[in-house]
Amino acid sequence: MSKNKSTRKGRDFRRDVTEQYQSLVRFDEMLKLRSMAFSTRSEYVRYVRKLAQHVKRDPAELNEAQLRAYLLHLKEVHHYSGSTMRTAVCAMRNFYGKLLGHPWKLFDLVRSPDRKTLPAVLTRAEVARLFAAITEPRFRTILRLIYACGLRIREATTLEVTDIKREPCRLHLHHTKGQKERYVPLPESMLEELRAYWRTHRHPKWVFPGTGRGWREGPGARERLALASEPMGVGSIQNCLRLVVPVAKLPKGTHPHTLRHSYATHLLEEGVSIRLIAQFMGHSSIETTAIYTHLTAVNEAAARAAVSRLLDGI
Repeated sequence: MSKNKSTRKGRDFRRDVTEQYQSLVRFDEMLKLRSMAFSTRSEYVRYVRKLAQHVKRDPAELNEAQLRAYLLHLKEVHHYSGSTMRTAVCAMRNFYGKLLGHPWKLFDLVRSPDRKTLPAVLTRAEVARLFAAITEPRFRTILRLIYACGLRIREATTLEVTDIKREPCRLHLHHTKGQKERYVPLPESMLEELRAYWRTHRHPKWVFPGTGRGWREGPGARERLALASEPMGVGSIQNCLRLVVPVAKLPKGTHPHTLRHSYATHLLEEGVSIRLIAQFMGHSSIETTAIYTHLTAVNEAAARAAVSRLLDGI
């Protein structure tokens, strides 16, 4: 079978799975009723669909031992990372536990710890090089916004015109992780950048409307942009950053979330309260924010000087 036919067959089978197994349809409906975020819901359905593809039958028919064998397969054959394994298990727990009502002990047995690593952070000079290397206004503006306000990428792409408050100058974020609304201070200079970019399209809802393919081609490009039905896609921003990282000579693996980490670290270096930073970033626990104390050059220099003073006295 040719590669094209094989790929086409794979797509057809995935479509058949959704159509054939009503359990998957009911699972998606249940996740909607639980008001689960679209991205999380899509991932959970995807993992159960992959299980259906693997066993070539309705996943609702499996027993606990069969699911246990599949989870072992993911660990030992596919070598799923800790975070990926946890997502797969959460999907199965929701499908078999909440949808089908199976009180299986399997889910309490699975453990997938991650290796504890510190988040990557750019220096201020590296952040400056990044912005200097981006020539496309929409990408430069949205990445500067992510850094200026410590936003998650989807919080930036789904920003609405009415989310920008003038007195005081801040953002009212609605499309957030865990649906926890919050306010974030917006620098005056960033407000002017947002205004300047918005004037290029004047979309009635989105600050960063989706462009679609070939949006620059043909007459009326700006008018079409003003009528976009969706906000800017996350993938286009990620791809922009991948291309500009070597140009700006940034560390390999720099991604949009790196700017959020850098925001928190640089605020700590400026003496902003860690509790306030946690509030700005939408962290439920201050312990999540505390990791940035390990990354600040100012704290490290102060600690080094303190140790030197201790040694001088011995």
